[in-house]
Amino acid sequence: MDTLHIDPQDRPVLTGLARQVAEAAADPINKAKRDLWRRHNALRGSRPPVFVHPDGAWVELLPPEQLVCQTDWARHLEYCLRQRLIRARLIPDDVPIEKTLAIEKSAIEINRGWGLVPERIASSSSRGAWHYAPVVKELDDWKKLQKPRLEYDEALTRARFEQTRDCLGHILDVALTGIRNFSFHMMHLYCDLRGLNEMMLDLVLEPDCVHDVMAFIADGFQGLLDQAVSLNLIGLNNNDQFHYTGGLGYSDELPAPGFDPERIRLCDVWGAAEAQEFAGVSPEMHEEFVLSYERKLLAPFGLNGYGCCDDLTRKLPGVLQIPNLRRVSVSPWANVARCAEQLGKRVIMSWKAQPAYLAHDVFDEALVEQFLETELLKGRDSIMEIVLRDTHTCRMQPERFTRFTLLCRKVLDRMYPQPEGGQSS
Repeated sequence: MDTLHIDPQDRPVLTGLARQVAEAAADPINKAKRDLWRRHNALRGSRPPVFVHPDGAWVELLPPEQLVCQTDWARHLEYCLRQRLIRARLIPDDVPIEKTLAIEKSAIEINRGWGLVPERIASSSSRGAWHYAPVVKELDDWKKLQKPRLEYDEALTRARFEQTRDCLGHILDVALTGIRNFSFHMMHLYCDLRGLNEMMLDLVLEPDCVHDVMAFIADGFQGLLDQAVSLNLIGLNNNDQFHYTGGLGYSDELPAPGFDPERIRLCDVWGAAEAQEFAGVSPEMHEEFVLSYERKLLAPFGLNGYGCCDDLTRKLPGVLQIPNLRRVSVSPWANVARCAEQLGKRVIMSWKAQPAYLAHDVFDEALVEQFLETELLKGRDSIMEIVLRDTHTCRMQPERFTRFTLLCRKVLDRMYPQPEGGQSS
């Protein structure tokens, strides 16, 4: 189908959904939630905000066959609007429903444009795990790497924006924005091309080669940033943009002093990085082979986050040396108490609740409540946020997201009896 055109028969569908989104966005609770995130991100919050993300379970909440629009771009818009409505109806967390519909000019991809194309061995199950199929079989294959160029099709982007504004601009605030997600996944790229087992062996057997490749990758990502700046493609992300480490980007500290809306700088936006493939690697090797490169990439950003799904408990001393660090991921496998001691109140602890509870045969509310209270008590002296991600299934029971969120509210109400606006259930 046409990737751009919005068919006339799709317009009533989109406008109907847009009106529902606009109605949900008009609820005053959304302003309270924005204010909550701004206080929290400024390290001035008094109670952890809650962010619940269906992630892989979206396919259960919103199967593609439920979409009714015909053209590709219309289906994309329909999906985005339906996601907001499902969130408004099903997930009573602290994520605001926004009236703005952003059309981004470009994106910084993880593994496109590097001269080598990753290959994977697919699972026999439709939603099963894949396995690496290395394309760098010999070290000399790394010589095929090329530095990527930022892709920006101005005509296509403008056409998408104008089509969307023409269809929905009288209902929603359709905005043409620059790049809003600046997250760096250097070891992800390395493993996509080399394989996870092979990467582990390279660290021991070929450390000089690893350094050469990581330096090349770092230069490549720096080149993408330089292109984004020179092409004026930076977009503000102190808004509802999901911050890769966790939480949302709302902030009064960004953009930075001297801000020019016509020429947005890296110091005006959030950045992030992670190296979850290094979960089983020592703090010393983490510093040597990844973190030292990531720090340089993150240095220009106004605020930064670090981490994803890996346990950073023993690696926090190095992580805390990242310039302008504001948020650190504390995964389900991390020691919350030890992380709280190290982070204190100087950096947000983005605590990732265990998503497996939503995947069990039975959703055990008593067990989940006990788990939440136990872990939240461990981090009470830090600045926490509750993030539920990597929810690959809810066992076709979407109400589990509602129940989980309400349990978070229940526990927080006990621990923080005077909730801020936007947080009480």
